[in-house]
Amino acid sequence: MTPRQSSSITKIIRASTILIALFSLAGCLQTQVSTPLALPSPTVGLASPSPTLPPTPTTEATLPPEPSPQPSPIATQNPLPPAAMITDIAGHVQTYELGCEASAAVDWAGYYDVLIYESTFQFELPLSDNPELGFVGNVTTDGWGQIPPHAYGVHAPPIAELLREYGLPAVAVKDMTIEDVKAELAEGDPIIAWVIGNMVYSSPIKIYDKEGNAVVVAPYEHVVILVGYDETTITYMNNGFFYSVPTEVFLTSWSVLGNMAVIYD
Repeated sequence: MTPRQSSSITKIIRASTILIALFSLAGCLQTQVSTPLALPSPTVGLASPSPTLPPTPTTEATLPPEPSPQPSPIATQNPLPPAAMITDIAGHVQTYELGCEASAAVDWAGYYDVLIYESTFQFELPLSDNPELGFVGNVTTDGWGQIPPHAYGVHAPPIAELLREYGLPAVAVKDMTIEDVKAELAEGDPIIAWVIGNMVYSSPIKIYDKEGNAVVVAPYEHVVILVGYDETTITYMNNGFFYSVPTEVFLTSWSVLGNMAVIYD
């Protein structure tokens, strides 16, 4: 090949290269100015979700739920038996006309193996015109059924106080219930009870002693020892003998002087 021919070929190659570069540049510019694609519009009819806000802190701490209250345990009480009877108690006929309280007291003490002579006990009782404080009247008076200041007898407090001097835990009580009576008897403890006559009724009377103290008394005040019960009756000892009466009869007589008694406590 001649030098001229070589130069012509070279010129042709250069020209071709320039044309190719021009075409490429034109394509690149077209790409840069082409219209951008439109973004998809939001779906019509749907609300844009709101940003989730963190919970607002409260000023009080959240406490765990309190446990449900449970019922408190209730101590199981032993139910009273339907019947009870004290059989190993003995009594005697009272020595003095108005000495039923002393007679019953020494029989009651004897049940607990404490020996007391009736006459000793009777004359150790204080004297008073108020049966809540001492024995009213002369015990040898043949005049049962009177009220103070005449010969009458004595109520529970002086009897219990003198029994305590003999070492017995005697307590004078009023307003006992029939359930209280049954509970004492079921435990084997006889009760000295203030009734009217042989379980009859008399009207209570309010009187005043010399000091102006009021006290309730009743004609034919009497004392027995309760020793047993069943579903319908009360059994008592009077002057060494045993009797049973309907519970309602006993309660009527006992209520006159306020359900008064001496119990072992």
